[in-house]
Amino acid sequence: MRSALKLACVRLRTCGGFSSTKFVYSGSGSCTVGNTHRQTLFAPCQIREFHDLNGHKLIDGKSIAKRMRMEVKRDAKELEDAGFKLKLVSITFGQDAADGPIGRYVRNQRNVARKCGIEFEEVILSASIQKTDFVKTLEGLNTDPRISGVIMQRPFPEHLCVEEIQQCIHPLKDVEGMHPSSIGSVLYNETDLAPCTAKAAVACLKSTALAKNGLRGLECVVVGHSEIVGKPISFILMGEGATVTTCHHMTKDLGMHTRKADAVFIAVGKPGLIRGDMLKPGAAVVDVGINPVVTESGEHTIVGDADFKSCIETAGWITPVPGGVGPITTAILMQNTVLAGKAQRRRYEAAFGPSHTSNNVYLQT
Repeated sequence: MRSALKLACVRLRTCGGFSSTKFVYSGSGSCTVGNTHRQTLFAPCQIREFHDLNGHKLIDGKSIAKRMRMEVKRDAKELEDAGFKLKLVSITFGQDAADGPIGRYVRNQRNVARKCGIEFEEVILSASIQKTDFVKTLEGLNTDPRISGVIMQRPFPEHLCVEEIQQCIHPLKDVEGMHPSSIGSVLYNETDLAPCTAKAAVACLKSTALAKNGLRGLECVVVGHSEIVGKPISFILMGEGATVTTCHHMTKDLGMHTRKADAVFIAVGKPGLIRGDMLKPGAAVVDVGINPVVTESGEHTIVGDADFKSCIETAGWITPVPGGVGPITTAILMQNTVLAGKAQRRRYEAAFGPSHTSNNVYLQT
């Protein structure tokens, strides 16, 4: 029986400088020996969650997200006890979008918020709403002290400019991390309200043994340079001391760069872009892509930007799609809501004094 279990032993660094050992096998269950620790995303002690898969490690985003949610729930309770009940407002454009895949995504956010003790409200606006009316709606949310954060579901109606509208959300309520000031803060290594997906991707790397001594000196390649995912990932990694190469559609020889990397991040929306022969043996692959495809048998499914079948043969760690970056992104959305709530509390107490906090009737009505 024991010989049938494939054991992988990883020495993990913990907060006090001690270490713990976690054994995982590829059978029907799991075997764990020792204790593991977790802290917030950028703490010295990082999460270690993965399962052995044919000698490789599958980064378990669902388990990492679950532990994040536990911490968010604790912090949300502390804020509520102090008179600052957290509330997240989601904006969807059009009833058709609300009834489709976007609606399922919003319901998932609602369920996660409920588990974290965060109130959640969905606002469905007409897809033909004019910019002036929409800006007035956002201004109302900005000035409502009962609302901690605002998120806007994509896609936007074609007549609305995403960049212009995003700037209308108050930076202290920008829990998605997409306001120009939030993205700009990443340049100065201020990542409290950094874009959720970028933070989630870096958290995946930090969950591996490659990051046991931090990210300093790691060779990282980021494939994709969008303003809300690729570029923030690169800047967060550089802030952690990694050596970063950013690749994009104009990169001449993508494989030349990825084969040198200790970690490869992919966020371009192109299924199968990264293959196993493009990886350094033992590298970590963080796949941010979400691509709906139809298999040869006619089955509708979701795949990432990496060719999982070939990459798993070479990679040391890899995120599955779905179940990798996605669950952590939603957990970090809730984490950002807590951070926004704490910032708003500090602003409120600076204006009115801490004595108002314990009986903050104004914010509760």
